[in-house]
Amino acid sequence: MTGHRTVYVTSRPRIHRDLALAAAPAELDIEMLVSPAKADVASAVAGAEFLVSDRTGDIDADIIAAGTRLRLIQRLGARCHDIDLDAAKAAGIPVCCWPLMQSAMVAEHTMMLVLALAKRLRDSMNVLVEDRDWGRPQECDANTFAMNWTQRSGISMLTGTTVGIVAMGEIGTELARRLRVFGCEVRYHNRRRLPATAENRIGVQYLPLDDLLAECRIVCLLVPYSPETVAMTDEAFLEKLRPGALLVSCGASTTLDEPAVADAYVRGHLGGVATDGHRWEPARPDGPLVVLSRDPAANVVLTPHSAQGNLQLTAEMRAPEYTNLVNVLAGNPLLHRVG
Repeated sequence: MTGHRTVYVTSRPRIHRDLALAAAPAELDIEMLVSPAKADVASAVAGAEFLVSDRTGDIDADIIAAGTRLRLIQRLGARCHDIDLDAAKAAGIPVCCWPLMQSAMVAEHTMMLVLALAKRLRDSMNVLVEDRDWGRPQECDANTFAMNWTQRSGISMLTGTTVGIVAMGEIGTELARRLRVFGCEVRYHNRRRLPATAENRIGVQYLPLDDLLAECRIVCLLVPYSPETVAMTDEAFLEKLRPGALLVSCGASTTLDEPAVADAYVRGHLGGVATDGHRWEPARPDGPLVVLSRDPAANVVLTPHSAQGNLQLTAEMRAPEYTNLVNVLAGNPLLHRVG
């Protein structure tokens, strides 16, 4: 190898690994480790200049001690709880995070769906344009106005509402921060619980899944694809939700058991449902949630897998993730440094 040795640790699917390699600057020689054991990481960093963690595994004092030539540790995402910052500082190795704009985009979209259900946005928009007699219009001034002249009901506020996030990854972290700004109490469930320091920093409380479903008025599903999460919202899952709960999904397209969710809404057990992903994409016109959404009064909000907007999975989109590595080589300041 003639370039700068870089160890890249990831557990993401092949499409993401291939794009990360394609985006890498030519001056880097990258050794990509997929879901490695700690000993493999420690062995690989010996002699390496850079260590990049794509949200995979802990970078502890032993790994840092093995990386005697490391010039930078960078974690993709906004969290650094899985890096021993004290050990890195003692070794004189700078640590940076690299916030992911796609995570922020999906979190914003999820927030939009939460608000749309809580405020019954579709119903309010529809009733405004219906050809109905709401009384004689009057020009408004400081003393003349007609509050809620269509007598909409079921509109709620987020302040003080308990919201649950299932899968507290980078998107969940971004969403939790936004929910906290709205005054929500945020609970979360994850396969691996966060350290207490990370929970306190983000402002979230861990709950077992069944407890989260029973307690939270709004539940946001951000789970990635796995055989275990396909159609996870079956009848048994839905019955654990408190009556009238709002269900939002911006995780894998396969998450919702769409017939079961539609039935729970029709029965009144769910107070609203919103999803960005669909079991079939493009969505089938006879899909149970698509059929429900044709009623503009239904508290059902569907979007066409557009949470990331026009951000595409390309090497060009991934290229900025190497900015700090290039900055080290060029002697330029580091961005998003945390240690």
